[in-house]
Amino acid sequence: MRSITIPEYIKKIVVFNGYPDSARIVFIHQNYAFKKSHDPQVSIAIPAHNEEANILKTLHSLCINETKRPIEIIVVNNNSTDKTEALIKACGVRCVNESVQGITAARNAGLGAAKGKYVLSADADVIYPKDWIEEMIAPLERGNTFCVTYSRFSFLPSQGTPRWVYFFYEYFADIAKAYNRYFKDEAVNVYGFNMGFRRLQAINVDWFNHPRDSNEDGWLALKLRDRGFGELFYVKSPKALVWTTDRRIKSDGGLIKGIIKRIKRTFFNIYEPHPGIKNKG
Repeated sequence: MRSITIPEYIKKIVVFNGYPDSARIVFIHQNYAFKKSHDPQVSIAIPAHNEEANILKTLHSLCINETKRPIEIIVVNNNSTDKTEALIKACGVRCVNESVQGITAARNAGLGAAKGKYVLSADADVIYPKDWIEEMIAPLERGNTFCVTYSRFSFLPSQGTPRWVYFFYEYFADIAKAYNRYFKDEAVNVYGFNMGFRRLQAINVDWFNHPRDSNEDGWLALKLRDRGFGELFYVKSPKALVWTTDRRIKSDGGLIKGIIKRIKRTFFNIYEPHPGIKNKG
């Protein structure tokens, strides 16, 4: 079930009881110190470009994830000109600088810096629920059955957009994703801000690199599956549902235009640049 309102635990991370950033930085630093490891099982890689408004919320959510697994968090600073890099370092989180601009270069830099057996690909404007790490890694531990995990997401509305509007949009998006799974290719449903995989297998299939007219996240999922590393696993548990800013909707030109684009590419094979693989027809 989706939530028509923003859950209270998500709201608390967003506002952090009204405390200033300096207090949140101390909180993140202290909590992450208990979880980070020089020999991690799980690496969480996050590209970031000018994310000073969001990065602390993302790190906050990850550092309070409930897991006994040794982890590391890596943020790839992709030529930020604001305070992103300084905030990352202040939190005690490893910062990797990538001078080649773009999401593919940034995700490759995160993969290259990772040490864990498993990699969770995240984004700097997403809030992750407390069980996200466990829910995303557990299917990958079941032998070689699955090579990629991915889960659902909901939108955090910006000022002026009621949450219930996105609630209904998300249910429509779920229908489109089900259509993709059964009639097209499930890999188009995989997003780089919410996916997990094995590090060495990703390196084996040429990292996040992808052809033109495709995107890094779905293409990696496609490569891993087609090379025989396993199937894709859709984590349906509400414990893995992540909350992202609505700027992805706004980048599509707003909610109505976003819906029209989704209808075109899902049901009429009219494909526009979109997180996922190139439509194979």
